[in-house]
Amino acid sequence: MPISPAYRPEPRFPELGDGFFDVVAAARFPSGRLRFRNQPWADRVGLGALTDDEWAAHLWSFEPLPENLPQPLALRYHGHQFQSYNPNLGDGRGFLFAQFRDPLDGRLLDLGTKGSGQTPWSRGGDGRLTLKGGVREILATEMLEALGVYTSKTFSLFETGEELERGDEPSPTRSSVLVRLSHGHVRFGSFQRHAYHRDPVRLQKLLEFSVEHYVPEAAAPPTGDLAASFVRAVSERSARLAASWMIAGFVHGVLNTDNMNVTGESFDYGPWRFLPRYDPQFVAAYFDTGGLYAYGRQPAVVAWNLEQLAAALSSLTTVPALEEALATFEEVFRAEYRTRFLERLGVAPRGDEADAALMRAALGFLAESYVGFDRFFFDWYGGSVSAERALGGSAARHYAGPKYQEFRAALDRMAPSHPERLAQPYFQRDEPCSMVIQAVEAIWDPIARNDDWSPLESKVREIRAMGTALGRPPAAACPLAPVSGKGA
Repeated sequence: MPISPAYRPEPRFPELGDGFFDVVAAARFPSGRLRFRNQPWADRVGLGALTDDEWAAHLWSFEPLPENLPQPLALRYHGHQFQSYNPNLGDGRGFLFAQFRDPLDGRLLDLGTKGSGQTPWSRGGDGRLTLKGGVREILATEMLEALGVYTSKTFSLFETGEELERGDEPSPTRSSVLVRLSHGHVRFGSFQRHAYHRDPVRLQKLLEFSVEHYVPEAAAPPTGDLAASFVRAVSERSARLAASWMIAGFVHGVLNTDNMNVTGESFDYGPWRFLPRYDPQFVAAYFDTGGLYAYGRQPAVVAWNLEQLAAALSSLTTVPALEEALATFEEVFRAEYRTRFLERLGVAPRGDEADAALMRAALGFLAESYVGFDRFFFDWYGGSVSAERALGGSAARHYAGPKYQEFRAALDRMAPSHPERLAQPYFQRDEPCSMVIQAVEAIWDPIARNDDWSPLESKVREIRAMGTALGRPPAAACPLAPVSGKGA
């Protein structure tokens, strides 16, 4: 393969040794048809020059990358699923395939799979991923990246030529294997596993490994309490993540502790949804009948999950130290929520009182209005300088009444943060880029019926154009990722 100076292999996970993973082999698929290749991120990490044949060799046949992991590793973890503990988890249809340093910011990155075959943790499953599931993950990660959420990236998707039986899709359905690019795969549940087995040695080892490679700001705490410092840092990262979901209007759907990464990066997209309109009770998963993971409950659920992480580390520190570390979540969440809200609305901060008044008025208007969530932020990006555009658009009928007038009064006091962005082609459109379920189905339907991938390709271009207009072009720097320094 062509070696780029940007490709900096650094396979670190094997250093943890026995008890953290199982060596596995990838499935052999009947065929491999490339359906998605994330060229911007491939270029950034030094794999952009791979030919199509080389891409398939590494990301469909899973031949090892140069100087990288010689064999895939299925990672071990436990977790709370819908807040019930499950000690029978682990990578059941995926594995860690490669690790390398991000040349731009020094992070240790993983290539991990989804749908790559059975492992010791498959629990009777076939280890496969439906093609629709792969398409949905592309759409989720592209949209979240464009909206500034710290997220894993869909790196590659191959259709694999198998037919799968699923209870939640018309079957038989087509199969795929996906590769995601992530800032690590150490989950809250990774720590829970070793706490469950009363293994303080491995617990300490995983803690030190995570701080060294993923959460460097927790290193060398003044008190010497590494576990509490780690929980504080992960709480702050998770608070920023939760706030970014809320402002993006994103509902993860399965916020189990095995689906939360200690880096504060969002990943593993199953029954996700984006809000059609502001609704705290909106749920993503049809099986979430009690609304545990509803849109408005996500911050509380993330805080609960952090408490489980802290409990797993309680043998390494004191309860008061952990409680103090966890207490940072609410303050960071509130501050990040306000920052993100103003950013998405495209207005500059004016001071605590004015900023808070704007948020209250906007949320009050959204709560009683039927205007689309994405539409609202699109129409009013930049503040009152966009009034003519907003009042001339298809949602104009919604912009009336006392709640609207309260919102406008608060908005009129704000200045645009990036007025030059309003000249971007994206803001000359009639409609915002959105990813409600109807848009997802409209993309999948031509694939299912006619093998027509042009709507997906068009949507990815549209999403990336939105990200560029918002100051977040694809494969841009990741502001939520502190530079570790090691290997940089």
